[in-house]
Amino acid sequence: MRKIFLGIGAGPIQTGIFVSGAWHGNFDRIVLSEVDPAIVAAIRRAGSITVNTAGVGFQSFDRVEVYNPTVLEDANKLKEVAAEAIAVNTALPSVDFYRFAAPYLAEGFAKSKHAKYVYTSENSTTAAEELRRTVGEFPDVYYLDTVIGKMSKVFNAADSDLPPLAPGSPKGHLVEVFNTIYSSSAAGIEDVGIEGLFPKPDLHPFEEAKLYGHNAVHFLLGVLAAEAGLCTMDEAAAHPELMAIAHNALIDECGAALCRKYAGVDDYFIPGNFRAWGEELLNRMVSPELADSVERIIRDPNRKLGWNDRLIGAIHLCFSQKIVPCNLLTAIIVLQNQVDWKNLTQKWSTEIA
Repeated sequence: MRKIFLGIGAGPIQTGIFVSGAWHGNFDRIVLSEVDPAIVAAIRRAGSITVNTAGVGFQSFDRVEVYNPTVLEDANKLKEVAAEAIAVNTALPSVDFYRFAAPYLAEGFAKSKHAKYVYTSENSTTAAEELRRTVGEFPDVYYLDTVIGKMSKVFNAADSDLPPLAPGSPKGHLVEVFNTIYSSSAAGIEDVGIEGLFPKPDLHPFEEAKLYGHNAVHFLLGVLAAEAGLCTMDEAAAHPELMAIAHNALIDECGAALCRKYAGVDDYFIPGNFRAWGEELLNRMVSPELADSVERIIRDPNRKLGWNDRLIGAIHLCFSQKIVPCNLLTAIIVLQNQVDWKNLTQKWSTEIA
């Protein structure tokens, strides 16, 4: 059977992890679904994409096809690909966008005659279940969550010396070297063959570690960096007082709570191991080679301050493990005059209900 990969959304998570992994896994066909006409046109002309890796260089991946699901002819082709693909990955701005991909996925999955592994990469602990509800249940179609600790960014090609996603594309992709991606597991998943993916029998502890550790402290550091007037995250490295707050939040608050809650589940949750991982992560957050923008890290605060999202969720986790999250609460103090707390608390009431 030919190995076909379908990626929905052509952002840097898709290209830097899944397209790269499928290409290195010798997939016969790599197909992208993308709605930006400029990006579609550029990839279609080239038949390939280029991804930059911070501090390493760039790599191009050939045999890449792209179709725009808003174009009827392309949507029909995507239905065929969805039926034939062994692996699918969604990498969309949020799970709210699933409804746009659902029609062609559902029609394709209904025609499928083999097992299919559908990864979700929207940074949500319930993404796979939400995609299942939106697209539907089909025999031998496995919906899988992922934990993606790989940081990345989109840059404007006109403002950079790095190669764009494809010649003529207005955007380019920059990702970091880190490439250990966890996913939930399913029967036969070891035969899929996308490099860099590591299935876990129980993904939930790692999802919480990503959301209530990595994401929470990344957001915290971004809030502190913005308050200090910094433009890029790497500038925070020159402010030891900011780095100390982030370090203490990650190791002594989030990390301690996670290690207490998930003691014995995996070596990852041994305090010394978590500390080593956390300190490496902090260095990656402020890498000058990635130079991520502070604005991007703190964008969409109403979503990131959701009741079960990164910061507030991490605070709940700490209290549940009898740890007072003094450093995490620093972000709330900084944001006290920048957020519409009345609307936010109404949102929390809805989420709790």
